[in-house]
Amino acid sequence: MIDRQSVFEMHRMKNDGFSIRKICNTLGISPKTVVKYLNDPNPRRKIVKRVSKLNPFKDEIARLLKVDPKVSAVVIKQRIDKLGFDGEITIIRNYLRKIRNDFVYRQPFIRFESLPGKQIQIDWGHFGSLTYGNANRKLYAMAVTESYSRMLYLEFTHSQKQETLHQCLLNAFRFMGGAPKEIVVDNMLTAVTERQGRLIRFNDAFLDFLRIFKIFPVACNVRAPHEKGKVERSIRYVRQNFWPLRSFKNLFDVQRQVIKWLDNVANVRVHQTTGQSPKERFAGVLMAKLPGLLPDCRETCRVLVHKDFAVRFDSNAYTAPPWTIGKHITLKADQSTVTLYYHQKKVAAHNRCWEKKKRIEIPAHNEQVKKLQNRLWQDKHVAAFSSMGQPAVDFLHCLVLARQPIKKSIARLLSLKDEYGSFSLLYALEKAMEFKAYGADYVENILYQEMTPKNHHLPVKLKNDELNRIRLTEPCLADYDAYIIKRKEKND
Repeated sequence: MIDRQSVFEMHRMKNDGFSIRKICNTLGISPKTVVKYLNDPNPRRKIVKRVSKLNPFKDEIARLLKVDPKVSAVVIKQRIDKLGFDGEITIIRNYLRKIRNDFVYRQPFIRFESLPGKQIQIDWGHFGSLTYGNANRKLYAMAVTESYSRMLYLEFTHSQKQETLHQCLLNAFRFMGGAPKEIVVDNMLTAVTERQGRLIRFNDAFLDFLRIFKIFPVACNVRAPHEKGKVERSIRYVRQNFWPLRSFKNLFDVQRQVIKWLDNVANVRVHQTTGQSPKERFAGVLMAKLPGLLPDCRETCRVLVHKDFAVRFDSNAYTAPPWTIGKHITLKADQSTVTLYYHQKKVAAHNRCWEKKKRIEIPAHNEQVKKLQNRLWQDKHVAAFSSMGQPAVDFLHCLVLARQPIKKSIARLLSLKDEYGSFSLLYALEKAMEFKAYGADYVENILYQEMTPKNHHLPVKLKNDELNRIRLTEPCLADYDAYIIKRKEKND
């Protein structure tokens, strides 16, 4: 390319009357070039369009951006590498800048480093929701970062309750093989309950949990996320590298995928700040040894076993052994199981259901109920009541379905039979079933309003009280008629 000084000299010498040949010999430039610049002092350069290595993959990049407009260049490169792309990530970043405005303001802060094993930073991240049937459950991620090595642990949950926080931290300590000396938190209510300037009141349950591991809590100032910038950057890294272009079936599937990602990507990559992979740097970190007896961090509550031999928890019903009906028992739940205890003895364990309005049953509980019902029909008072006829049998089934106290109800109904007679009682039973009024109180009210008690003569009292309580089943007159007809045919 000819410099501007040479172009100026060409035109000066031409103006002074120099020939083209003289100008060429003086400046050492070819005649063709001299003529070119004399005719046009500012000739336009021909732009040679180079074929980009990215061209065959632009349609795929557009498709990925439609799925997630904020997907990073790193993730896109991972995907198109499988399709044959052999270029560098720089041309992907340049291309993404052209098709979207990806400007992020970065405020400068003073960087500080912690000693190995001294500090972890924790934070919650919100990642939309998961769908279970007709129910949507919010999805959160607890990120735990060891400050020196940037070793990352991640656990997804459907809750940010106190017990969930403790369980996530306990799992993080197990993952890292020990506990740190201090923990940096923001102003989440499960960690900090009150703050006035530098005066901080930590959550009592949170302090009780940390005391077991001898961990000192440190709370960030309000609106100062840079004070826990390592875990803030980890959450952003999860959103950019793990989350895009993935689909999940349930909470277990999310956790399975994120653990695999931690082992194969996040903790083995070369960190831009330390120049080492977190796993390699963490190898020299000594965490404090965990105590021998670890706390039980499951969510715990007292629940009542209802008449349908089930307890209510988190919008679902979980069955318990039928013998616990009417008792208050202890329920303990984590991310995967719901366990029931009676006097510190485990009586049932269920897989946790994240749908809503569902009944989670153990087949053995249903079998126990069937056995109890069979035993009920063998009771002598129930047999005497059912012998009155089909209305009595139907009403007994209704009592069972309505979860009424069977023996107590039958005793009252048999007393009403003694007072009003079988015919009146059967009438009252049918009318009660017509109005779906299942209970001895309703039957007694019908008899009181519509029937007259028959003359009641007390039976002879025997010395043996057991004999006084004997009830005989109603005889079936059809059986007598059949016997007489059969005997008459035999005589003929």
